[in-house]
Amino acid sequence: MNIEEARSLALQHKGVTEELFAERWISFRIEGKWFMLIELDTPEPRIAVKLKPEHGQELREQYDGVRPAYHMNKKHWNDIYLDLVPSQLVIDCIAESYQLVVQSLPKKTRMLLQES
Repeated sequence: MNIEEARSLALQHKGVTEELFAERWISFRIEGKWFMLIELDTPEPRIAVKLKPEHGQELREQYDGVRPAYHMNKKHWNDIYLDLVPSQLVIDCIAESYQLVVQSLPKKTRMLLQES
């Protein structure tokens, strides 16, 4: 998987916005809350996603390409190196991150996001 594919996956989720952050990151947000970051111009393409702490720890132990996220809360945020993990893992982690953030939103907002 490459950065463009990861970006496209993130944008497929309902209500997602993207914006440049600190000139070298693209942030993906739902209702203003981050659920994914992409670092630009890095030799090792990676995304940062929010995962349940126990799941993030399990993935870190299982894959060399999953590490505590740089400059983020390392309990919740994980860097996923796209060249070092299966594509399905990237897909699943983006979806989990989105869902974790959606679950933290007010009920009315969650319901609006669930409407098709």
